[in-house]
Amino acid sequence: MPSHLQETADAYDAIAVRYAELPRDDLETIPLDRAALAAFAELVRTGPVAELGCGPGPVTAHLRNLGLDIFGIDLSPVMIDLAREAYPDLRFEVGSMDALDLADGELNGIVSWYSVIHTPPSDLPAYFTEFRRVLALGGHLLLAFFESEGEPVTPFDHKVTEAFRWPIDDLAELAGEAGFVEVGRVLRAPREDERQFRRGHLLMRTG
Repeated sequence: MPSHLQETADAYDAIAVRYAELPRDDLETIPLDRAALAAFAELVRTGPVAELGCGPGPVTAHLRNLGLDIFGIDLSPVMIDLAREAYPDLRFEVGSMDALDLADGELNGIVSWYSVIHTPPSDLPAYFTEFRRVLALGGHLLLAFFESEGEPVTPFDHKVTEAFRWPIDDLAELAGEAGFVEVGRVLRAPREDERQFRRGHLLMRTG
């Protein structure tokens, strides 16, 4: 495993229990986030979907409740154990976004909910290429990330491990180079209790 992936896995293993104990009402209290996920679910409708970087599983469970055939993948074995404990009726697997144990075109949808943020910018094109490989033609990708608000790609202290804020146009362009076509985007301001960075959401499909 590349060193930055091992560091990310170790960092999340170390805080997984405390992380899972944090309040999980985000989707109930942030309408724009729910709207992005609902739009994704309506577009995907049928077929297998994966949440990549699922953590303890709340977004996976939310999308299951919207009717999707979804499972979760995460780099952290401890996070996967917690997700299986919290949602025993859902499938969760340990895995890495850069090398998915999935066949070409196997998925109809991918959700990456604040999980590509830890990827070094130079490595991100390979991730998008991998996402494109496992998505069927016309499949959809939903990305949630911290937006850089007019600045270039900017590293910041995520408290768990280093992360990066992206200009939404640059991220859309990078995904486009891997064969994705933008469907829509949402930008929202942070709430008072959130880290003071704007949130970005990109909804894309395979071209």
